[in-house]
Amino acid sequence: MSSANTISIIIPVWNEANNLEELLPILLESKRQKVLEVLVVDGGSVDDSIDIAKRSNARVISSPLKSRAVQLNLGAQHANGDILYFIHADTRPLMSFDEDILQEVSYGIEAGCYRYKFDSTSRLLKINSWFTRFNGIFAGGGDQTLFISKSLINHLGGYNERFTIMEDFELVKRIRKITKFKVIQKSILVSARKYETNSWLSVQWANFLAIMAFRIGVHPETIKTLYSNRLNKNLNQKK
Repeated sequence: MSSANTISIIIPVWNEANNLEELLPILLESKRQKVLEVLVVDGGSVDDSIDIAKRSNARVISSPLKSRAVQLNLGAQHANGDILYFIHADTRPLMSFDEDILQEVSYGIEAGCYRYKFDSTSRLLKINSWFTRFNGIFAGGGDQTLFISKSLINHLGGYNERFTIMEDFELVKRIRKITKFKVIQKSILVSARKYETNSWLSVQWANFLAIMAFRIGVHPETIKTLYSNRLNKNLNQKK
């Protein structure tokens, strides 16, 4: 890849007005010459998400379905950059994200993510986040964000839209079969809001069941039911 690489940022949203107000200024910082565009792919928000995105000069794309895999694919189809960077609205990337990604690309890495830490002082969540430094079977979840070359995601056919949950792990699984996957050893900030309405243990158990069910090939809708039945939080808001 050449030094002329540009980055398209893709954010799937549904009622994320407050998070977009904080996130978009970080992504659209004027000195980011390699960030070509920010695409906000909306799944039918009824809050101010679309207005905030437009005021911030992000491109807004309306998705016919409120499904993360569908929204991510739609963003990828409209993106013009050489590298796609998928971000959840409640994640806060480092100010150096563009430089970090382009550096990895210059080393020949076509796909990867970050480790993370939570916006919480909980000791249990600090333990959780410590494990995100490892590039093992649990690496590659959407909270870690994902960068991938446009050519690679096109080759893979994008996200598998059958997966209404675990779509991120499914894509990373396919990435690993054909190329290296890198965990950048810097920590981005991730919201702990899922833990605010659920106990730490219930979230861990739900995550474990979902990952194990995915690994043994359980149908995506069954995985979604296993996961959502164990949490109070609306799955469509944040898995």
